[in-house]
Amino acid sequence: MTALLDIKGLTIDIARDTGPARVVDGIDLVVNEGESLGIVGESGCGKSLTMLSLVGLLPNRIKATGGTAQFGGADLLKMSPRELRKLRGAEIGFIFQDPMTSLNPVMRIGDQIAEALIYQTGMAKPAALTRAGELLELVGIPSPRDRLMSYPHELSGGMRQRVMIAIGLAGSPRLLIADEPTTALDVTIQAQIVDLVRELKDRLNMAVVWITHDLALIAGLADRIAVLYAGTVVEDAPVSTIFEKPSHPYTRGLLGSLPTLTDQPMSRLPSIGGTPPEPGRRPPGCPFAPRCALAIAACSAAVPRLTAVPGSDPRHRVACIVTTGQSEAAA
Repeated sequence: MTALLDIKGLTIDIARDTGPARVVDGIDLVVNEGESLGIVGESGCGKSLTMLSLVGLLPNRIKATGGTAQFGGADLLKMSPRELRKLRGAEIGFIFQDPMTSLNPVMRIGDQIAEALIYQTGMAKPAALTRAGELLELVGIPSPRDRLMSYPHELSGGMRQRVMIAIGLAGSPRLLIADEPTTALDVTIQAQIVDLVRELKDRLNMAVVWITHDLALIAGLADRIAVLYAGTVVEDAPVSTIFEKPSHPYTRGLLGSLPTLTDQPMSRLPSIGGTPPEPGRRPPGCPFAPRCALAIAACSAAVPRLTAVPGSDPRHRVACIVTTGQSEAAA
């Protein structure tokens, strides 16, 4: 497969009065042409910051301080703000978490989609409005021509998210990044949005990165899943491997906390004890070691790197010296 996006050694720091605090520490990720990658992890693990850094949308006082992000032969992290503005939308589309805060409440839906088209393609306003109606139809909004005249508050949450997808697709991007776009929606609408994105991915032959904390949700969309913890990738594998043969203790903990149809009524779901480390206060060695039931002394000696899992899919990599057998080799 051909790599569309290749991130190596990405680091991101928050500027504080007491000095910089690292929130993303040496992330390596690859997204192939036409692939769906799910990025999963607890809140604060660096999922969104990693993707925002690629298009120059990091908040103030947060910046990428190291690594590379190759996209189409160019390093996104070395592009100027002007170059990134040309790339956003046209090459990399974004769907944000809350459409009610992402959409302009005093602009009609049609004008907001047309604005993206005019900026990205130079299209004239009448043609842009016509194309906006086609995009609304593409994302499954009924009576799309009528909805061009609607304001965001006149639409349901699911329809607003479809509008955000239409805006994300306006420039026909090669890569679509969806940052927890179903968090505020009920489960039925969540499933509809996942089905829609999967259908559009296949129809438009684009790659998709779906950021979420919900492993069960991403199961029906992703080809591959990268599990993040404390700003690092701890496991990277095809989606079937993650669910059938999870290797990292953190991934196992996430899967173990999901409810199943075989659970006993009123039984408590397992949980992962402890809390993730604060930015800038990572423990020595493996960042998950303080919460890990399998941790040994060697886990605190060195930071584990992604390593192929013996006897598993060759694409299955995990950052754990215990489950990959490195602890025995070191002994």
